[in-house]
Amino acid sequence: MTTTTAQMPGQISGNVLFYSKPEPLSPELHGKLGVVQSDKPFRFAKAGHAVPLTVGEFPLAAVSGPIIFVGDDKTPIAVMGLNAGDNMFVGENGLFDPGIYIPAYIRRYPFVFAQDDDAQKMVLCIDRNADFIVEGGDMPFFEKDGKPSEYTQRCMEFCNNFEQERQRTIAFVQILKDLDLFESKVANFTPMNADGTTGEPQKIADYFGVSEEKLNALPIEKLTEIRDNGALGQIYAHLLSLVGWDRLVALALARAPQTPAAANA
Repeated sequence: MTTTTAQMPGQISGNVLFYSKPEPLSPELHGKLGVVQSDKPFRFAKAGHAVPLTVGEFPLAAVSGPIIFVGDDKTPIAVMGLNAGDNMFVGENGLFDPGIYIPAYIRRYPFVFAQDDDAQKMVLCIDRNADFIVEGGDMPFFEKDGKPSEYTQRCMEFCNNFEQERQRTIAFVQILKDLDLFESKVANFTPMNADGTTGEPQKIADYFGVSEEKLNALPIEKLTEIRDNGALGQIYAHLLSLVGWDRLVALALARAPQTPAAANA
């Protein structure tokens, strides 16, 4: 796979979280633009209550909240809020709460890779609607001669690494599929009534997760195989992360003492 900045102006299509106007980065369109330092650098992430995650991030993300799998592709997701469009870990100051792991998907913004029409190389794009992209920004995208700036080269390298991790994540998920380890799961919240009794359980989210029963039933040679290739450690990180549902519920109740709405993650 090769990567490049775009040689011709244009736009890519598709619905990608946070990216409302992605454009292939080119000196013709963006030669005078750059990124300005923002006092609210993660304000855009407030809208992301469920953020894509790569498998290498599982151990770090597990301490912040649940790691679940969604959709037919069983995409790994870091759950960062109980209600759609509300990341509970991003404050009004546009910053993440201390100690919260920030997924690489968020840290790469406003950059993103997209495949060209031939699907043979990845083209570096930016979200033109990012409010910290301005003319004459502190960190320009291009030098005066039209070559990518040092800042852009660093971001391209980050996106390259992210793409490699994304491919590794696809391979990890395929291992779980091949071993038939997935099962449908439900996250529930049980409220307390005024008299101290427990109320009826309320569903927070439907998702896919690894079945501990199926995992424990694997033949010893399969367990050894996923232990040696690193998949077993990532599976345990996912399973341990699921206690994070309680943390999210506690946060929601502390901020607004009412039953959390179903996220349907």
